[in-house]
Amino acid sequence: MNNIEKLNSKLIAYKSEPGFISVIAALVGNFVITILKAIGFAVSGSSSLFSEAVHSFADTANQALLMVGIVKSRRAPDDDSSYGYGLKRFFWALISACGVFFVGAGVTVYHGVTTILNPGELIFEPVVFLILAISLVVESATFLVAFRELWNERGEDSTIIETFRDGDPTVLAVVYEDGMAVFGVFVATVSIGLSYFTGNPAWDAMGSIIIGALLAWVAVVLILKNKRFLVEKSIPEEVKERIIEILIADPMIERVYDFKSSIVELGKYRAKCEVEVNGTALFRELSNGEMLKDDYDTVKEDYQEFIRYIVDYTDRVPRVIGTRIDDLEERIKKEIPAVRHIDIEIN
Repeated sequence: MNNIEKLNSKLIAYKSEPGFISVIAALVGNFVITILKAIGFAVSGSSSLFSEAVHSFADTANQALLMVGIVKSRRAPDDDSSYGYGLKRFFWALISACGVFFVGAGVTVYHGVTTILNPGELIFEPVVFLILAISLVVESATFLVAFRELWNERGEDSTIIETFRDGDPTVLAVVYEDGMAVFGVFVATVSIGLSYFTGNPAWDAMGSIIIGALLAWVAVVLILKNKRFLVEKSIPEEVKERIIEILIADPMIERVYDFKSSIVELGKYRAKCEVEVNGTALFRELSNGEMLKDDYDTVKEDYQEFIRYIVDYTDRVPRVIGTRIDDLEERIKKEIPAVRHIDIEIN
């Protein structure tokens, strides 16, 4: 396979990765918009447009970080991480959210406050509104791409609130950032228009502060969402209940104890539990019907033969239990594909 074929193979694999299309679309869109808004600020001196340029730059950098997370999360399990590197997606999404807060919100609010304290001249340039119109179209398009992906990945019975609460933080980051970017364009348009109409640059500065406050809110929401996944979060309750149902339904399993679980990456779970074996069911499995009577007739008058039989019988116990446990683990994985790792131990 040559280098081009390898690259195409990787791209096909990444396209199926949750969030890849949304992040790529937002990355390209925000990069172009950053340049346009920076040009608009250079010709007009608008504080709001400066904030929008910083906003789009922060979004571009953040989406680059999200892409790093997607790439790194695809690493196969190895000796350093037996369950893979899926959580790196949430780590880089967390770094991205911190970038929104400190770079996007911090710089934007600071510039708005500075402009109010030291107002400068605002130059009327019609091209500013053309840039804002282009930004609105591009930001709306990338927002719709991300929202469609988020909506398509939702559960069958999920509400809109549950979708935003439990969705992929990577896709949610694009949805929130581009959603706020669309709203930010409206804020910038209104504030710049008021400044031109009244001749008071304070309106433009207030627009900058509002945009910064919106960015800070988005950053806090995204930080909290990613924290939930990084601090080992248990699997959904309905999945846990179904796993226990499958185990209890087996005649050899008496009870399930000490059930623990965690999310190893988006949509992939790890579970561990202890089970108590039903002695009667185990005996029936080992005795194999009429064969036990035949064994008794063979060993009842020969003590040494009886000892050999007991040793062999005892040796069969862990093998029978182990085989049944393996079958149960495979059955659970088959019915619930999201359960990638499950360890069932004997209590």
